[in-house]
Amino acid sequence: MKMRIFDEIIIGSLKEDAPNGDITTEYTVPEGTVVSGEFISKGDGVICGLGIISRTFELIGGNVEVNLYFKDGDEVKKGDVIAAIKGDAKTILIGERTVLNLIQRASGIATMTKNASDQVKGYKAKITDTRKTMPLLRVLDKYAVRVGGGYNHRFSLSDGVLIKDNHIKAAGSVTDAVIRAKAKVPHTIKVEVEAENLDMLREAMSAGADIVMLDNMTNGEMKKAAEIAAGRVLLEASGNMGDKNLVDVAKTGVDIISIGALTHSVKVLDISLKLR
Repeated sequence: MKMRIFDEIIIGSLKEDAPNGDITTEYTVPEGTVVSGEFISKGDGVICGLGIISRTFELIGGNVEVNLYFKDGDEVKKGDVIAAIKGDAKTILIGERTVLNLIQRASGIATMTKNASDQVKGYKAKITDTRKTMPLLRVLDKYAVRVGGGYNHRFSLSDGVLIKDNHIKAAGSVTDAVIRAKAKVPHTIKVEVEAENLDMLREAMSAGADIVMLDNMTNGEMKKAAEIAAGRVLLEASGNMGDKNLVDVAKTGVDIISIGALTHSVKVLDISLKLR
């Protein structure tokens, strides 16, 4: 992926971190100083967002050479040298925290996603993210999910119809909400409905839903839902999935397991930059 897609995130992060420059670096580092260093993993995980390193320094404007020893999606171990850099000291110091913040988060998401995806290998269920991403970092968060072997749910409210409990209350019923949506939605967009019980599943199917989200159902209820659906609609398991045994969930026969924790409760992969 072209790292320019992350330019808005990088520029925003740099403005937040150094709105009027880096006064510590300005006051202490002589102009023209050249340094070299290494990005080192302090834990085991899946690395992600490596192109952000060179792109950040390009956007700052200094002369920095970056050599990558891994690619996005590779597994790294504690102590691995991920990348080496050499160049203008001021540029490197200004961009250091922005680079680390972004690649640590992306790598943490990719790592967590791979762990989840590995658990359900051999089953039809796919691991997906949600919209519970860090504000303004969604494009990076969802990229990291894909790098980790997961799939993306809708990117925004503009991308797909997902009728949840509050929509149902406002519309009057599951049936009313689905019929209204189906009357207006383009044929290329599917209609998904959140169901809290099996009766809502049946109603959503009768109304013409394409996908039904099984919200906080037990494994027994989800297994029964799969029997009722019999392949006529896609079934998505949702609701604190990060705390559940994903193999047991996959065994119920659902098609999708959406996990908000992939992006809202991620543990970053600790990475440091050591200058020599």
